[in-house]
Amino acid sequence: MYVAKVDRALGDDEWRAFVDSQRFGHMIAQGTDREFPVVVPTQFVLEGDAVFMHFANPNPVLDALGENPRAVMSVAGDWAFVPSDWKAIGDEDPALGIPTTYYAAVQLRGKASIAADPAETAAVLRRQLSILQPGTPVADPEQAHPNKLKAIRGVTLQVEEVVAKFKYGGNVDEAHRRAVIERLHDRAGPGDGAAAAHVERRLADPRA
Repeated sequence: MYVAKVDRALGDDEWRAFVDSQRFGHMIAQGTDREFPVVVPTQFVLEGDAVFMHFANPNPVLDALGENPRAVMSVAGDWAFVPSDWKAIGDEDPALGIPTTYYAAVQLRGKASIAADPAETAAVLRRQLSILQPGTPVADPEQAHPNKLKAIRGVTLQVEEVVAKFKYGGNVDEAHRRAVIERLHDRAGPGDGAAAAHVERRLADPRA
């Protein structure tokens, strides 16, 4: 993923907050000598430097990880299309504007391990549930669903490298970005509010 200087994450807090707000991404395992990598959409949680998820036993991602544990959790979201005429302010010709898409994307790269037995899978599930359903009474998976545990495998990705991109108009001046913010709020489509919030936060951050 190409990350221009103006699109770099403003520290760990920015990309972690984004990943925590999504908690759904694509697990990518290249395996060995495959024509294509295995790409699987999945729910996950990030805790510290580890990503926790689980898959059904027949899922091909488990075979690919068994061949090669190097993998990537790819998370993208908070996107909004910015039409060309939105890029024009004042006396600028709207026909000369260049359309773009605002979005955030984070790749968590590292080595994955597959739970060896149901007890280890149950431990992964407990971590997921404690974050996804905090304060909600949930039966312990190892006690309540011992047979179903045998049908899934917990996977833990130890994050060794993070690549984060926040493409929110950093290549233009504040006046043009604020014009886009106003139009995003006016349109109020899916993703527009989140995209506007990213632009506003980055405008307020002296590191941007």
